[in-house]
Amino acid sequence: MKLVWVRLPDWSEEMVKAALESGADALVIPAGMQGRTKSLGRIVTVASDGDLRPGIDVFFEALSSPEDEARIMGLLDRGTVVIDDEGETGEPGKSGVATGRTWEVIPVENLIVHGGKLLLPVRSREEIDLALGIMERGASGVVIHARTPGELRDLITRVKSAGEKTVFAEARITGIRAAGMGDRVCVDTCTLMGEGEGLLTGNSSAFLFLVQAESLANPYVAPRPFRVNAGPVHAYVRVPDEGTRYLSELSAGDRIAVFDRTGSARYATVGRIKIERRPLLFVQAECEGRSGSILLQNAETVRLTIPDGTAKSVVDLSEGDSVLVHSEQAGRHFGKKVSETIREK
Repeated sequence: MKLVWVRLPDWSEEMVKAALESGADALVIPAGMQGRTKSLGRIVTVASDGDLRPGIDVFFEALSSPEDEARIMGLLDRGTVVIDDEGETGEPGKSGVATGRTWEVIPVENLIVHGGKLLLPVRSREEIDLALGIMERGASGVVIHARTPGELRDLITRVKSAGEKTVFAEARITGIRAAGMGDRVCVDTCTLMGEGEGLLTGNSSAFLFLVQAESLANPYVAPRPFRVNAGPVHAYVRVPDEGTRYLSELSAGDRIAVFDRTGSARYATVGRIKIERRPLLFVQAECEGRSGSILLQNAETVRLTIPDGTAKSVVDLSEGDSVLVHSEQAGRHFGKKVSETIREK
């Protein structure tokens, strides 16, 4: 999940409220604004008297020479680095919002490959898209410079909507059968989802199915477009930054990744988890020489996604049907990709 920081050159209650209401992660503010900022809402502050202190927790560095690049690589091993031209204190000045990009792509690529938490200053939608698209993974986040509350809200929304992207493939159903009773998990989110949107879940982290939200009307229950009947307690589910967790680990307040049929993701907050004992179906599929499976509740409202993005209920699935899956090389440790020999079956 990309970080969104906001730099404020001076006090503005309207700008602070816009940052809070839009979901900013931190405010970079001048010294002395801590108390007024905290009185408006709970947010991390970056200042000499803030929660994060420049030169100790956060390093503000210019990037204009190979020497700068080498120095920043060392700092990335110590903490968060913000590419900025405000000087080493990071304290915003009174000169207003600077114009023009203060970083170039090639040195930023080298820093991203090095690893660590790197944030880039941005002043437009175009700069946000560039910062988050470098090396197909982007910087860890951005520091937004904005002139008005409306502009600030727009830029924060741009970052929040720039989720990760995954590649889907068509898998052929090779088997489907009753699998007895099990504890299945309904994930109720704080986000409304439409047809074609849902969660990536499966028995293997290397073979995940796009299980759709309960967005469609049916004769039995009203639509619940905030809910995904995602699978049993042991199943994997994709979370932000290409991680996975077990469905049984999720709880209210956690963040998950919601995907659409194109593979684009947006992030949602879990509002509630419901675990209930229900009859299950075992569904197996093959894709590009790999085999994977998923267990789902045997119910009309539980739907996988066919290649055109529409939903197909698990009770109507047949061998030979095609569904959308994400397939990758197996290997994860505590939800993160690793390169080691792992067999899941």
